[in-house]
Amino acid sequence: MSKEVKLKDGDECIVIAGTHKGKSGTVRDINTSKTGYITITVVQKNGDRFKTLGKSVSVVQ
Repeated sequence: MSKEVKLKDGDECIVIAGTHKGKSGTVRDINTSKTGYITITVVQKNGDRFKTLGKSVSVVQ
């Protein structure tokens, strides 16, 4: 990424890498793990939730 964007609760995002690639939703529950990785919960429009790494998502502007 050339431009670092800070994730915040309520941002709309799309997953660009990993198991959930191609899915989109709203960012919720941002945490930093003991190892330093940012993990987030993404809530899709249909109510389904999944967890992914912050580096795997792109904020929809």
